[in-house]
Amino acid sequence: MKITFITRDGEKVEAEASAGQDLLAVGQAAGMPLEGTCEGQMACSTCHVIVAREWFGKLPEAAEEEEDMLDLAADVQATSRLSCQIVLTDELDGMTVSIPSDSVDAQGF
Repeated sequence: MKITFITRDGEKVEAEASAGQDLLAVGQAAGMPLEGTCEGQMACSTCHVIVAREWFGKLPEAAEEEEDMLDLAADVQATSRLSCQIVLTDELDGMTVSIPSDSVDAQGF
C-alpha cells in the first residue's frame, strides 16, 4: 500500500507500507521528522501528524490518552493524530498525512 506524506515544505513523499505497520514506523523509514521518543507508549507527542480530512473518518477514534498527548502538541488541527497509534489497514491504502510545521526530529542532530 502507499501512504503520502506532505512535508513542512509542501513536498509530497510517497512511502510503501504494509497492513499491520504503524504509521510512525512508515514515516520514519520515509525520512519524515517523526521522532517517536516514547516508542508508541503515548507519553509524548513527537510523532504528531495531521491526517487529511477525507481519511480521518476511516481511522478508529483516538483513545483518551492520545487526546491528552495531542493537547500538548503544537500546531494541532481537528484531524491531528499520533502516528504511533495509527495501525495501517488495507482500507487506508492511499492515505495522505501532513507533517506539522513545527515538527523537529531530534534524532537527526
